[in-house]
Amino acid sequence: MKLSFSGASPYVRKAMACAIIRGIDGQLSDLGLKTVDPALAALNPLGKIPTLVTPEGVALFDSPVICEYLDSIGGAPKLFPAAGPARWKALQLQALGDGIMDASQPRRREIALPQDDGRKEYIATQRGKVERALDLLEAEADKLGQLATIGDITVACALGYLDFRYQNEPWRAGRPKLEAWYAKVIALPPLAKTMPVA
Repeated sequence: MKLSFSGASPYVRKAMACAIIRGIDGQLSDLGLKTVDPALAALNPLGKIPTLVTPEGVALFDSPVICEYLDSIGGAPKLFPAAGPARWKALQLQALGDGIMDASQPRRREIALPQDDGRKEYIATQRGKVERALDLLEAEADKLGQLATIGDITVACALGYLDFRYQNEPWRAGRPKLEAWYAKVIALPPLAKTMPVA
């Protein structure tokens, strides 16, 4: 299997954390393509990373799909629970974590541009999404597991991205339960081995 890598991407980190938990990270090699490469666009018309190429040559893209594919390989406990309440909770948490990342990545680019009223409103809107998501996670922190599901993994990668790119906006203030949970999981191998790098 080949995966397009970026040491700074929280979505790539999410896929790699899943592969480590599943015990199949040694089966992944670097696809060697960046978002600007025409060869990546030929595999993935969205030109996004991560993109995974299966042993059969099928290109899979977007981290939820890649992670579910990785969850189908190996004998470790499943990260995507079977149908039922546990599955919906894991998928809800995955959507929440992905939403934090989705709101944070473009905001970072916008902050660097000249600030007109429209851009300021956009930045505030995206930051508001992140703050509301963090507040919900604080309220539900007691229900978070130790990277047992795709939901836990995605939330942890989202918080790691905030630490990496938004050090001037500390998310821990007023969120002691979420902070305590994150302090436990950040030391686990799937996250410790995939710390973001510029």
